[in-house]
Amino acid sequence: MGARHGLRIDAVLIQAVIAGALSFAHLHDLAAAAGQDGWKAWAYPVSVDLLLVAAWRRLRSEGPSRLAWCWFLIALFASLGANVATAGFLDLADPPAPLRLGIAGWPALAFLGGTLLAHSSGKPEPAPPAAVTETRDAGPARVPDAAPIPSPADELPATTALSSPPAPSPDTPVPAVLIDHARKVADEYRTRTGSPIDTDTLRSRLGVPPHLADAIAARLS
Repeated sequence: MGARHGLRIDAVLIQAVIAGALSFAHLHDLAAAAGQDGWKAWAYPVSVDLLLVAAWRRLRSEGPSRLAWCWFLIALFASLGANVATAGFLDLADPPAPLRLGIAGWPALAFLGGTLLAHSSGKPEPAPPAAVTETRDAGPARVPDAAPIPSPADELPATTALSSPPAPSPDTPVPAVLIDHARKVADEYRTRTGSPIDTDTLRSRLGVPPHLADAIAARLS
């Protein structure tokens, strides 16, 4: 089995050498017929074969792409065209003008293809890694205490915050200054209206809570 495997490899290599030599010779003869004599005629087959190999390597390494397939077909067409042209279909003693034009423009075309294959990549650039925020174990999370919901009474002014004032009591402490001021307000009200001041009016004039107004009215009576 080992001998057969080695024989198969050798046969493939020999076939590749023969095919390469024939294609090389055909390209050389075609370039020479088109007016490229000397070392120029030998450089043409090298240029075509290198472009063909570069495009095939690009296809094998990075997968199918339009760029690699385009230049692979161009190089393959140039190689096959030379093989067919030297088979007697063209008069190499007097080659047509399009052939001369193609041979003359091939170096620039091959240089462009080689540059694109060597300095462009068909693989998409990897996306930058997402920023990772370092976290440390801070122990079990503590749920903050819920804020108390304000009642409607908390949003009212201080004078009307109590919806159900306590029963009036003469024992409610009242500053003496406030009593004196309340007495002046009551006297002024009696002088102006001729009647004693009522508790609601007194509370409104003094700006005090209802239970405190009741205590002051009890002391004025």
